[in-house]
Amino acid sequence: MAIEMLYFAWVRERIGLDREMIDPPDEVATVADLIAWLAMRSPGHAEALADPERLRAAIDQSFAGMEASIGKAREVALFPPVTGG
Repeated sequence: MAIEMLYFAWVRERIGLDREMIDPPDEVATVADLIAWLAMRSPGHAEALADPERLRAAIDQSFAGMEASIGKAREVALFPPVTGG
């Protein structure tokens, strides 16, 4: 199952990519699982994803919690919390 990952703000800066196509193994079922799996891809991924509590996610452009199923997602975005101004 190919998923397009999108990275924003300091997540993108630390990983060094704004997007990538991934094909996680079947045991990667939730956003939290996906983050843990992605953290093993490179030192940049490990640094950006070291503290999942500092991240927010969207699955196919809808906000999702860490325990949300990635199911048949086509796109998952990871970004820092959005703050108002």
